[in-house]
Amino acid sequence: MSAEPVQHEHGFYSSEINMTKTFQLPDLKATERLAAALAPICKSGDVIALFGNLGAGKTTFSRYFVHSLGVEEEVPSPTFTLVQTYPLSGHDAEAIWHFDMYRINHPAEAYELDIEDAFDTGISLIEWPEKLGSLLPDSHLRIELIIGDTEGSRTARLEITPHWADRMAPVLDSLSDLIQ
Repeated sequence: MSAEPVQHEHGFYSSEINMTKTFQLPDLKATERLAAALAPICKSGDVIALFGNLGAGKTTFSRYFVHSLGVEEEVPSPTFTLVQTYPLSGHDAEAIWHFDMYRINHPAEAYELDIEDAFDTGISLIEWPEKLGSLLPDSHLRIELIIGDTEGSRTARLEITPHWADRMAPVLDSLSDLIQ
C-alpha cells in the first residue's frame, strides 16, 4: 500500500519521491530558525546529514538544533572527539548524537563510535556524512550548507526523502519567507 500524496501550499510533493527545497539564510538567526523548525519534528532513528565545505555552518546548525531540543550545555564541535552525545528527556529519542566524520579514513571506523546505537535509539547529526559511504541510511535528511556572500549568510538545500515528507509541512510553513 502506498502513502497518499501530500498537498502543501509550498508545492505538491508525494511521500514516494524525494523533494528538494532551498532556503536563503541571510544571517545566523535564520540558520537558528531552520534548526529550531526541524528539531521538534525529529524522532528516534532520524539522521540529518550535514554536507558543506569547511566553515559552511554545519556545527553552528547542530548547536542551534541541540539547544532547540532543550539541551542547555555547551555544544562544541566534535572535530577531535568525533562524537558528542546529548541526553534527551521527555522525547522518544534517548539522545542526540553529533558526529564529525572528517577524520575517519574508512566507513567501518564509525562502528567504533557506536553509530549503530545512534541510528537505533537517537537522533543523529552527521557532519561530513560522505565519509560513511553506504553506512549512511537512505532515509536521511540531506542538508547542504553553502557559504553566502555576506558574513553569517548561507544557502541551505534540503533533500527530503519519503521518510521525512509527511513531517515537513510545519517546517515549510514556519520558514516560508526563506524558501527560494
